[in-house]
Amino acid sequence: MSTLLYALGRWSYRHSWRVLIAWLLLLGIAGGSAAVFMKGTDNSFSIPGTEAQAGLEQLSRSFPQASGTSAQLVIVADDGGRVDQAPYSTAIEDAIGQLENLDGVLAVTDPFDEMVTGLVSEDDDAAIVRLQFDGQATDVSAETKDQLRDISAELEDSLPAGAQVAIGGDLFSQSVPAVSLIEAVGVLVALFVLIITFRSIAVAWFPLISAIIGVGLAISLILVSTAFASISSTTPLLAIMLGLAVGIDYALFIVARHQDQVRDGVDPEESVARATGTAGSAVVFAGVTVLIALIGLSFAGIPFLTTMGIAASVAVAIAVLVAVSLTPALLGFSKGRVVGWKRRPRRAARRSDAAPDATEGTPARVRRGFADRWVTGVTRHPVITTVAVVAGLGALALPATTLTLALPNAGMQPTSSEARQAYDLTSEYFGPGFNGPLILTGTIVTSTDPLGLMQDLADEVESIPGVEEVALATPNETADTGIVQLIPTTAPDDPATADLVRELRSHHDEWLEQYGVDLKVTGFTAVAIDISDRLGEALVPFAIFVVGLSLILLMVVFRSIWVPIKAAVGYLLSVAAAFGVIALVFEQGVGADLLHVAKTGPIISFMPIILMGVLFGLAMDYEVFLVSRMREDYVHKVRALGGLHDREIAVGAVRSGFTASARVVTAAAVIMFSVFAAFIPEGDTAIKPIALGLAVGIAIDAFVVRMTLVPAVMALLGDKAWWMPRWLDRILPHFDIEGEAVERELALTDWPEPNSTAAVVAEGVRVSAGPTTLVEDAAVRVEPGGALIVTSEDPRSARALLLALAGRAPLEGAARVGGHLLPGREAWVRAHVGVALLDGSTQPLRDLRRALSGRPRIVVVEGLDALTPGSALEGASVALRDAAANAPGLVVLVSTTRPDAARALLVDAGWTEIGEVDVTVPEAAPSEPEPAGSTADTDDPESLLFPRRDAAPTDASATEVHA
Repeated sequence: MSTLLYALGRWSYRHSWRVLIAWLLLLGIAGGSAAVFMKGTDNSFSIPGTEAQAGLEQLSRSFPQASGTSAQLVIVADDGGRVDQAPYSTAIEDAIGQLENLDGVLAVTDPFDEMVTGLVSEDDDAAIVRLQFDGQATDVSAETKDQLRDISAELEDSLPAGAQVAIGGDLFSQSVPAVSLIEAVGVLVALFVLIITFRSIAVAWFPLISAIIGVGLAISLILVSTAFASISSTTPLLAIMLGLAVGIDYALFIVARHQDQVRDGVDPEESVARATGTAGSAVVFAGVTVLIALIGLSFAGIPFLTTMGIAASVAVAIAVLVAVSLTPALLGFSKGRVVGWKRRPRRAARRSDAAPDATEGTPARVRRGFADRWVTGVTRHPVITTVAVVAGLGALALPATTLTLALPNAGMQPTSSEARQAYDLTSEYFGPGFNGPLILTGTIVTSTDPLGLMQDLADEVESIPGVEEVALATPNETADTGIVQLIPTTAPDDPATADLVRELRSHHDEWLEQYGVDLKVTGFTAVAIDISDRLGEALVPFAIFVVGLSLILLMVVFRSIWVPIKAAVGYLLSVAAAFGVIALVFEQGVGADLLHVAKTGPIISFMPIILMGVLFGLAMDYEVFLVSRMREDYVHKVRALGGLHDREIAVGAVRSGFTASARVVTAAAVIMFSVFAAFIPEGDTAIKPIALGLAVGIAIDAFVVRMTLVPAVMALLGDKAWWMPRWLDRILPHFDIEGEAVERELALTDWPEPNSTAAVVAEGVRVSAGPTTLVEDAAVRVEPGGALIVTSEDPRSARALLLALAGRAPLEGAARVGGHLLPGREAWVRAHVGVALLDGSTQPLRDLRRALSGRPRIVVVEGLDALTPGSALEGASVALRDAAANAPGLVVLVSTTRPDAARALLVDAGWTEIGEVDVTVPEAAPSEPEPAGSTADTDDPESLLFPRRDAAPTDASATEVHA
C-alpha cells in the first residue's frame, strides 16, 4: 500500500493539471447527472419484518382508505367563539368541499358528521378536519401540498380575527433539512485553523479545496442514486458533514507531513511522494475504519439506516481518494512554496534541572512548547491523570442512563413551522395522543357479525390503561378486514405510548382465542416505535462489533495487546460521555435555548448507532496518528541503545511522540469539532443531536482521551505496552500504517550498488510457510539475458524461493526483481514475471508457453523435471528460444533435480550465462511450548514491533551466484 501511494503521490505531483481536471470533470459529470436524474429524497420510514409494517401492508391490500398517509387541519376559534356555529361551521364546510377535490385525497372527515366523534373539542372551541390520501407521503405531489396550504390560508382569512388554522398530520411530520449560512461558519473556522497550522494562507486552501470537491462529488452521486433507491433527506446532510470533516483532516495530515519534510530540506517532489506514502497510508487505514463502521450500520436491519450508512461511506471513500491523489496534485502547483512564514522565536524558559551550559556553567535555556509541558505533566502523574479522566467522563456519562429514543415528528420541529403549530394545538385542545393514533387490524372473514365483533374488540381495547378513547371500530366494505383506531393518552414519542403498544400486543393470543382475530398493532406511530425498539436492540451487537473491530485493527497496526484494549476503553468512554451530554441538552434542557433546541424529549432513534459508528472511525484516526509516532520513537531509541528495554525509554518515547504529533492532531480535532458544531444551531431536528454528539465526542476523544488518558496509560504500561504473544503475531496480517516499505525503499535506493544492472538480485532471503522455514539466508544475482538453475534436497525449498522471487510468496530479506524491491512491490512483480508451475501439471508444455506469452522480462519455471525427454523438451527449447527472440534480455529462473539436463536445455535454447544455486534446507529447530506470561518475545525489539519487517541486506555466508 505505502509503495503504491508513494508512486501515486509522485505521479500526481508531476501531472497536477491532469489530476485536477480529471476530478473537476468527474464532479461536472456527476453534478449534471444529478440535475437530470434525481427524483428527490424520501422521508418515509419502514422496517420489514415487524408487526407494524406487516399491518400496514395488510391494510394497503384490504383497507386502502385507512393505510395511506393522512393530514389534518386544526381550527381554533377566537375567544368566545364556537367552531360549531357560524361563521366557523360554514367556512369549514366550504373548505371540506375544496379538500375533497384535491388530487389523491381518498376521504375527508367532517368533524360535524353525526357518525364521527372526537374531532370537536369538549368546549367546542377547536375542530379537526382529517384527510386520507392514497399512498404514502412520498406519493403526494408537491402541487397537492401547495393547494392544501392555500386552502388552509384561505380558511384562516375567512374566519374572525384571533382564529387559528394550522395544517399538520403525518404528511407534514417530516421536515426537509437544508444547508444554511450557519454551516459555512464551520468551514471558515477550519480555514482559520489551517492558516494557523501551516503558517501559510495559500497552503491552507489545499485541504479545503480537496474536501469541497470530494463532498460535491459525493452529494452528486447520492442525488443521482435517488433515481433508483429510496434515500432520506437526512442522508445528504450527514454525508456533507462527514465528508467535509474527514476530507479536510485527511488532506491536512498529508500536507502537514509534506510541509515538515520540505522545511527539513527534502526536495518538494520527493517530499510529496513520501508524505503520500507514509501519512497517506495512515489516511487509508483511518478511512477504512470509518467505512467499516458506517457499513456496519446494516446491523440494525433497517433499510433506510443501511442506505444512510452506505451513502455516508461513499462520501468518506471519496474523501480518501481525493486526499491521496488531488492533494499531491495541488501541492504540485506550489512546488517548494509551502514552508510558510517563519515562526516568531519564543522566549526560552530557564529550567533549573537543565544541563549546565558548557561555556558559562549555568543551566541552559530550553524551549518547551505547550504540548511538551502538557505530556510531561500527564506522564509524571499517570495514576492521578487516569483516575481523574475516567471518573470525570464516567460522571458526564451518567445522564445517558435516562436516554430515550423516538423517530422525529412534527413536535420536534421549530415553533415557526406550521406543522409544529398544528401539533401543539392538537395536543392543547384534544390531548397529546391525537397526534399519534394507533390502529389494530386483522382478518374477520370468519365472523358472522362483523359489526358486533368490532364493537366487542373496541370495548376490550378501551378498557386498557393508556387508551384515551376508541375513535373508530369498523369492518371494511367487504367485511373481511376490521380496524380499531384508538387514541393514546400520551404523545407519539412518549415512552408510555411504546409501553401501550407492547401491552396491546401482549393480548394478541387472548383475543385470537376469544374472537378468532389475528390482530396486529400498526399505524405510523407503531412503525416509529418498532424502529426505535429495533435500533435499541441493535446497539449492543453493534457496540461489540465496533469494539471487537477496533481491537483487531489496532493489534494489526501496533502489534500489541494493551494498546488496542486501552484504545477501545477510551472509545467507550468518549461515546458514553457524548451520550450523556446529548441527554443533558435534549432531554433535561441544559443549554437547550442556547443551541436552539425546539423541544426537549426523546432523541432521534438512529442517533446512537450513527454516533457510535462515525466516532469509532474518527477516534481511531487520532489513536493511529498519536500512538504510531510513540511506537516509532520507541523502536528507534531501543535500536540506538542496542536492544535495551527500559520503562524510562518507553516514557520518553511517549513524550517525544506526543510532542511531534500533537500539533497536527490538535488542528484536525478543532477542524472536525468546528464542522460538526456548525450544524447544531440551525440544524434539522434529525441532524442536530447527531451533530452535537459528534462535536462533543470529537472534543472529548481528542483532547481528554487521546491527548490526556492515552499518554498517562502508556506511561503506566511502560515497555509492556508493546507486548504481544508470538502465536498471535504470526496469525495477524500486517498493515504498513507508517509507510515502512517506503522508508525501506529509500534506504535501499542504491542497493545492491548505484545504477545496478541486475535483473534479479537477492541477499539474506528467508521464506517460511507458517512456522516452517523453507529457505534460509539465500543470495542470488542474475543479469539481463542470464539464467539461474535452483536445486535443493527438498523440492519445496526450491519452489518457495522461486515463488518468492516471482512475488507469489512472502519473503524476508532483500530482493530486487526487475528493478523493483521485494517485499513491497509484489503487485508489480506479479504482473511482469511469468510463472510456469510444471510440477504436477497435466500439460506442462502448454503451461510453459502460456507463461512465456506476453513478452515477460523474467520467467520462473518451477519443476522442469516434468518435461519428459523427447518432444516435450524440444518443444520447451523452441518456446524459450522464441520468447528470447521476442524479448531480448529475457531472464529464466528454473528449479530442477537434474541440473545437467536443465543446463543442456537452456544452452540449446540459446542461453550462455547460466548460474546455479543449491538451496540448503534449514534444520528444524525443536519446538517448546511457550510458558504462560513469557516475555521471551520482547528480547528483540525489532521482532516485537516489526516482527515481519524486512531485514536489511547482510554479508551472509550463503553462496552468491552471478549469472
